[in-house]
Amino acid sequence: MSTDHIRNFCIIAHIDHGKSTLADRLLQLTGTISEREMTEQVLDSMDLEREKGVTIKASAVRMNYTASDGQVYELNLIDTPGHVDFGYEVSRALNACEGALLVVDASQGIEAQTLANLYLALEANLEIIPVINKIDLISAHPDQVAEEISSLIGTPADQILRISAKDGTNVSDVLEAIVQKIPPPVGDESAPLRALIFDSHYDPYKGVVAYVRVMDGEVCPTDSLLLMASATVIKPVEIGIFVPNLRPTNRLSAGEVGYVATGLKTVRECRVGDTITLAARPAPQPLPGYRKVKPMVFAGVYPVEGEDYTDLKDALEKLQLNDASLVFDPETSQALGFGFRCGFLGMFHMEIIQERLEREYELDVVFTAPSVEYELVMLDGEVQHIDSPADLPAEDQIAEIREPWMKIQIFTPTEYYGIVMEMTTKRRGAFIEQEYPAPNRVLLYFEIPLSELIVDFFDQLKSRTRGYASLDYQFSEYRTEDLVKLEILVNEEPVDALATIVHKEDAYHKGQAVISKLKDIIPRQLFVVPIQAYAAGRVISRANVKALRKDVLAKCYGGDITRKKKLLEKQKRGKKRMKMVGNVEIPQEAFLAVLRMDES
Repeated sequence: MSTDHIRNFCIIAHIDHGKSTLADRLLQLTGTISEREMTEQVLDSMDLEREKGVTIKASAVRMNYTASDGQVYELNLIDTPGHVDFGYEVSRALNACEGALLVVDASQGIEAQTLANLYLALEANLEIIPVINKIDLISAHPDQVAEEISSLIGTPADQILRISAKDGTNVSDVLEAIVQKIPPPVGDESAPLRALIFDSHYDPYKGVVAYVRVMDGEVCPTDSLLLMASATVIKPVEIGIFVPNLRPTNRLSAGEVGYVATGLKTVRECRVGDTITLAARPAPQPLPGYRKVKPMVFAGVYPVEGEDYTDLKDALEKLQLNDASLVFDPETSQALGFGFRCGFLGMFHMEIIQERLEREYELDVVFTAPSVEYELVMLDGEVQHIDSPADLPAEDQIAEIREPWMKIQIFTPTEYYGIVMEMTTKRRGAFIEQEYPAPNRVLLYFEIPLSELIVDFFDQLKSRTRGYASLDYQFSEYRTEDLVKLEILVNEEPVDALATIVHKEDAYHKGQAVISKLKDIIPRQLFVVPIQAYAAGRVISRANVKALRKDVLAKCYGGDITRKKKLLEKQKRGKKRMKMVGNVEIPQEAFLAVLRMDES
């Protein structure tokens, strides 16, 4: 098909604004999926995606649509992930399109994620088609939302499409708008091949299947291909298109969207953002914007039962086949045994991996408190990076500790302005500026340490603003801060899995909170068990787990007092000796309780 009749577009929206439902209606209207095959959220193939209402993995689908002018158009919908943790994948998917449908919920209005993805789309020079969804809801106020959108992007309010994706109202107008307003792709078929990889998944028979948008040239199944970033040469197993299942074809040419089954064994060799070209006739330079995805949040993952270690290793390796952003290395903890140190894109990504390990692989796992990667400048000038508090060297070897800071945008109704300000500044956040993009809505810009953001900031924000505020964030820089390692000693032995890196000012009250929590959880022994919080070279908080009492005087029902004293003295010596050799078992609930403490 000539490029004049091709339209490549994506749908950008905040979580739960109806993106996947609109995609379902478009597939039905174009006859891409029959009524018999139709299910809700067709493009969300994972159970987790359906449950959480969030697209986790990008997908693509080709639709053929006969427009009002009688011409048949090829529409390629590239469905983007909907959560801030997957921002890089969204930016790559946007680069594969010429236009975007900006979907806004008629009852919720514009939210932070909508704005973040809109700015990404404008940076990629996409044609924006605003669409107001869920006009069938009782709580919908489409006129007000239309004014918000109009003041944001300049489209006259009366020209903004108003639809209900759920019952199909006015969805055919969306297809017409795509054909009329989104420009056809620009590309030179005779130029050397350049195809952008915007996503990939692992197939046990075909290896890694790369989702590609061909920018220039064409690709055939017989070509030898070169992945430019990893310098890997491949012979494709097959090439084809998404309808939405994989359908092999003989060629993909400039402007088209499809897939290349590479036969590679891991997604690490075929990364999102890489450029595919011909090995015999390579392009002079790759497409711009490629970068390696860097994990932001780190946590230890341990099996509850020690014998599940190999099963956990196999499960993580299988997850990594489909998810190149998941990284893991073996680690050992005195308290939890053998496990893995895993790196995640963010807390939501970590939650998804945890749920998949428990559901798909039926594993019982414990996740330690999440941490971030710190930059250390040693006294000899060497710069090190550590992602586990247990790896922090002694204080007398470190010149300074730098922690990652994030730029965040919070979009909220003006009535919650004070609540958001108080909550952010309490967590060491620094206010930068504010904007009023719509009436009664304020967009606040802050800088905040990532360690303060990852624990429960998002949950607190949602609960304290009744769900109305929304959040977006991106990495800013590493900054020198007054940080210390907070260690927990149980029976005078440090427990590495409970160690954290905290700001010096917060060390006392955080240590005290952990101690009082552990005091109730650690079982009583036949001797007193001291629990101590240790930071900056001294014990800052302590509590004792009382000893179990055995009544050794029960058999003394008379006789001299010296006999009783002798028995008590013997018991005292026995307890002292037991304390020296005794081993205090720390139950799994202790680690979970410390995690939950941050959420309370």
